Amino acid sequence: MKSIIKRFLREPLVHFLLLGAGLFALYALVADEPDKRRDRIVVDAGQVTRLAQQFQRTWMRPPTQAEIDGLIEDHVNEEVLYREARALGLDKDDLIIRRRLRQKMEFLNEDIAAQRQPTDAELQTFLDARPEKFRVPSRLSFRQIYLNPEKRGAAAPREAAALLARLNERNAEALREASLGDATMLPAELTNATASEIARAFGGAFAADLEKIAGDRWAGPIASSYGLHLVRVTSRAPGRAPSLAEIRPIVEREWSAARRTEARQAFLAALRKRYEISIEMPGATASKDALSGKR
Repeated sequence: MKSIIKRFLREPLVHFLLLGAGLFALYALVADEPDKRRDRIVVDAGQVTRLAQQFQRTWMRPPTQAEIDGLIEDHVNEEVLYREARALGLDKDDLIIRRRLRQKMEFLNEDIAAQRQPTDAELQTFLDARPEKFRVPSRLSFRQIYLNPEKRGAAAPREAAALLARLNERNAEALREASLGDATMLPAELTNATASEIARAFGGAFAADLEKIAGDRWAGPIASSYGLHLVRVTSRAPGRAPSLAEIRPIVEREWSAARRTEARQAFLAALRKRYEISIEMPGATASKDALSGKR
């Protein structure tokens, strides 16, 4: 009997069956406890509160219990799909994901840089270094009378000069300006307008010529892309450098933006030192010229 058992155990087929049975038992042991192989998804009370707060900010009311259940279900589905997508490597070489992760890294660094509040001395130094950026532009108020060259033809300049003389006579106050000149959609008067605002309405050349006009008298004609204009400057406020107290919020905002830019550049420079960067261009000669700016 013992000899039969020994011969049986020496058979290769028996070895194969025993090995297969062992593998099957091991698989069954693992398969019977699937939870040990799965990631856990925990939706804690803090997460539920955040979901409810997001709902309330969007819909301007608290969610019902059914809506909270739906929010939790959607959050779990999103987490499952996110983890499975990462497991499949779907986040690799995706341009949108790369850009989003880059933005999050930049925002994280900028948030850290923006935590410090500037002192008045820092803001004043920042303001003094950029006088033109914060300069209050000059403003002026004026009235205008329009003459249409298409309607008046070659006589337009002569008629403009005659009308100008009438306007500057002693009894000119009796003239009704609204009845003079030709009809137009252009404003008859602008008040406290900057050069850019005047240029948007009448053109850049008109705005530049208007700066040269003295006040208290009618002058012109000044040409615009629409025709000829007789103008009278009624008030003028020259440009000036404002004090920090006048524009502190604006200076602080610009200071913070500049600090974020500096922090981002320093952050990237520090990170780049951790990498060996090799750039291979299609053509060695062409790439060198391109990088050096040669033509």
